Amino acid sequence: MPPITPPGRRLAAMSEAMLLIVAIVACGGDPAATPPIRPGTPGDPRELILLAKDYAFIPAIVDLVPGEAVVLQIVNGGLVVHEVVIGGVEVQDAWEEAESAVAGAPPGATPEVSVAPALAGLRVVVQSGERVDLGWTVPEDAATEAGGWQVGCHIPGHWAEGMVVPVRFVGVDGRPIPTPAPAATPAATPTPAPSG
Repeated sequence: MPPITPPGRRLAAMSEAMLLIVAIVACGGDPAATPPIRPGTPGDPRELILLAKDYAFIPAIVDLVPGEAVVLQIVNGGLVVHEVVIGGVEVQDAWEEAESAVAGAPPGATPEVSVAPALAGLRVVVQSGERVDLGWTVPEDAATEAGGWQVGCHIPGHWAEGMVVPVRFVGVDGRPIPTPAPAATPAATPTPAPSG
């Protein structure tokens, strides 16, 4: 015979469940929904907090409005140096290549690396426990770049550990703006069989 729950405890459990349902409905009914964005302006930039930790970023998707002004508040909550690189596929590839060239550097200060200005995107290096605030205006044409944008860390090995999150471009109404797919790569040419 199952144990009998006292009436007072049953009432308390039902009350707790009802409060949870009311809270979810009051918050819009979808607990996973992102709150609407109020795009930042030069006089009133939107605050955007990015937390870097070993080896992930929070939030898991970064929402940006093309042309808006933001104040990035980048916090390194990890135990090692991290960087925030914001940009498209070519920007991420350029920083990955530049950083991999210094992989295996001796302990000490992070080696200086750079990429061509056209491929720089936005990059901020943040030491463990440090917070860096930076004003930035999202390029107006950012959502038109094929393949979309990401936020990544290219300190050697960090990208491979999965330290990358997508950027989702949204309009002033908060609805996602579709970005063009990456350019198709040519199909692989079959290798001829050896004759013999």
